[in-house]
Amino acid sequence: MLKLKNFLFFIICVILLPIYEKSNSKEVFIISAIPDQYPEKLNRLYTILSDELSESLNIDVEYKPVINYQAAVSAFRTGSLDLVWFGGLTGVQARLQKPGAIVLAQRDIDRAFHSVFIANTKAKIKPIRDIKDLKVLKGKRFTFGSESSTSGRLMPQYFLNKANVKLTDFKGSRPGFSGSHDATIALVQSGSYEAGVLNEQVWIDSINSGRANKKDIFVIWRTPAYSDYHWLAQPSLDQKFGKGFTNRLQKSIIGLKKTNPRQKKILELFSAKSFVKAHAYQYEDIEFIGRKLGKIR
Repeated sequence: MLKLKNFLFFIICVILLPIYEKSNSKEVFIISAIPDQYPEKLNRLYTILSDELSESLNIDVEYKPVINYQAAVSAFRTGSLDLVWFGGLTGVQARLQKPGAIVLAQRDIDRAFHSVFIANTKAKIKPIRDIKDLKVLKGKRFTFGSESSTSGRLMPQYFLNKANVKLTDFKGSRPGFSGSHDATIALVQSGSYEAGVLNEQVWIDSINSGRANKKDIFVIWRTPAYSDYHWLAQPSLDQKFGKGFTNRLQKSIIGLKKTNPRQKKILELFSAKSFVKAHAYQYEDIEFIGRKLGKIR
């Protein structure tokens, strides 16, 4: 009889314990970002942001890095990531693959963003005053950032095309792809490439921090403005974390203030004064150019 009772107790535990654990487990809110800069900076930034969101939303928040831009898009499509900091192009790609995804917020600087073309001083490339003069880059060793970067590839290639400069016009009949904005600076500064293009804000931060030396490298042209980075949220957040969660999340991001020490550090690491609401229509030009250049199909 005792053995039967023990056996029944064991069966009940096997059946009910998983149910109990599931009912008492907490959903973890997963955030990520395209790896557009060195991992050390991204880990620092998103760890601080995770702590801030965890406190303001009263939920467990975890930052999961991804290996490249397309990995971020794929993970968002499968639902592995709840909130992702995308560039303009990857954000559009992710939304097209995840109907209902919500453009949540952008930095104050993302409404009118710029890329900068840079050159090694030894390349003796003169500053460019007009877009048509980008033709001076023909025959040069030139590098973009990531192949899926808005500011480090898509928009620069669009402007190069307007100047009738094709990818096959660079030395070796093809450009380089550094993988990130920081890497582009390092490669051009070292002389591995004579010129390159990147996110203007990363350039400014690199000059201010001393990582980029104006004696070796300088800006030859600043592009016209376009919309770029933004937060993209899964369409099912309210079902997963409770009614009104998406609105509370948006308010938490937009509510970051420089008067709060931790929030100030987050804004500084984002190179922003504030976050503002963003809308899908702001990225219609990015989608059009992405389709034109074959980056969106």
